[in-house]
Amino acid sequence: MASTDFALGDALAVKLWSKDLDVQALQATDIAPLIGDSVNSIIQRKTESSKGPGDQITYGLRIQLVGAGFTENELAEGNGESLAIYSDKLTINELGHVVGVKSENTIDQQRVPFDLRAEARDGLKDWWAKRMSVAFFNQVCGNTVANNNGIFSGTKYTGMQAALAPTSAGNRILRQSSATDDANLTSNDTFTIDLIDKAKEQAVAPPLDANGNNTIPKVRPVKVNGQDMYVVYLHPYQVTSLRTNTGTGQWLDITKFAFMGGKPADNPIFNGALGYYNGCVLREAYDITNGVANAGTASTSVKRAVLLGAQACTIGYGQKDSPTKYRWNEELFDHKRRLEVSAWAIWGMKKVQFSNPGNATTDFGTVVISSWAAAHT
Repeated sequence: MASTDFALGDALAVKLWSKDLDVQALQATDIAPLIGDSVNSIIQRKTESSKGPGDQITYGLRIQLVGAGFTENELAEGNGESLAIYSDKLTINELGHVVGVKSENTIDQQRVPFDLRAEARDGLKDWWAKRMSVAFFNQVCGNTVANNNGIFSGTKYTGMQAALAPTSAGNRILRQSSATDDANLTSNDTFTIDLIDKAKEQAVAPPLDANGNNTIPKVRPVKVNGQDMYVVYLHPYQVTSLRTNTGTGQWLDITKFAFMGGKPADNPIFNGALGYYNGCVLREAYDITNGVANAGTASTSVKRAVLLGAQACTIGYGQKDSPTKYRWNEELFDHKRRLEVSAWAIWGMKKVQFSNPGNATTDFGTVVISSWAAAHT
């Protein structure tokens, strides 16, 4: 039977594997359902950098109009309200990885029943999926500890730019038992369902700004089948605390009212979700970060769940005129006995913040929820 094969180094194989990585790496990460090109996406994909030169994308954020409007016998002309449009910036940079294996002409390949070259490809797919997830949660959870230069830290792990702390303006962080420092949380401060209620309240009813004015916008929900919804990610330890809580109105409320009115099966946000509660789709992610003490150190027995609204984060790629987001390369050396396979991209990811003139910087689409979260053994 005839078959179509692509040999090592074939130009078409390189393009096909690059395109395959583009699709599979995204599908393998839990945050894939959040990414889209519209302002209704939780992770908005910015395309400007893929169309021309430049390593930074500046984008506008329009704040909701607050004027009273006009009615009968009132003059409309000359009484218009100016648009309040603020800006943020996303930086992109080069990131990639290399896998080294023995070539198909060696005894090493002869000894195993699988294709080492294909395993290298799959390994790079998994690496990219994991790195995107880690960068996303370092950003939206405000894990500033990851900005250090230790192991598993630095911009390679934070979307090619520093992670930004949750802002006190807008009350974009809350803690169990009303603690004011992640380091002060104890084993009595595990995750409970009322924290979701409080986080949503922070999102839909932000406080007045430093001048006593109503200028801090709410965290805008995403539209799912015409309904306003938020997405809340929890660490597995926090999920266990919820599920094993036998108190009135705890996990039972989530399962009782899960997907009220029917699950919107055509919307990927619900795929793999834990349940639905108070307008929030609950999802689980291992890469939810540790807490961060006010002193700037990690609080390893604390996890930072996070409520996400529209435009909580942005992602962008480079590669002008490229049909895919990734580059793929294969190099033979040592008389063609060794093979190195690499995959890299020019990309960046950033939590969205805006600066309101005269007031503090505010997170645009996130509310962090810190609670004690240790393994249940």
